[in-house]
Amino acid sequence: MSLAEGIVQLLEDQAKTQDFQRVKQVWLSIGELAGVEAEALEFCLDVVSRDTLADGARFHFVRQPGTGWCLACSQSVAIHARFDACPLCGKHQVQVTGGDEMRVSELEVE
Repeated sequence: MSLAEGIVQLLEDQAKTQDFQRVKQVWLSIGELAGVEAEALEFCLDVVSRDTLADGARFHFVRQPGTGWCLACSQSVAIHARFDACPLCGKHQVQVTGGDEMRVSELEVE
């Protein structure tokens, strides 16, 4: 719920600085390793956005893959969960390099 509230607050702040009145669509980029459940977030956004400038807005979720750097074999690799073993060498010395963030990537406003 707090993520949804933060997103709506961000939209309201941007409306003040960029002078728009209504949000029609929002694209959220969510990393595979961000720990965000898209279905739960969508439900929370529907509840939290009521009676705001995002009331009725359509939210799109774009999943970003998890990536890491294997310290053992010095390769960039795809990972699907934190603490996954390297798919190339099998060692557990993988440092997350991407896919652990969530951000608003695009807005359609009026």
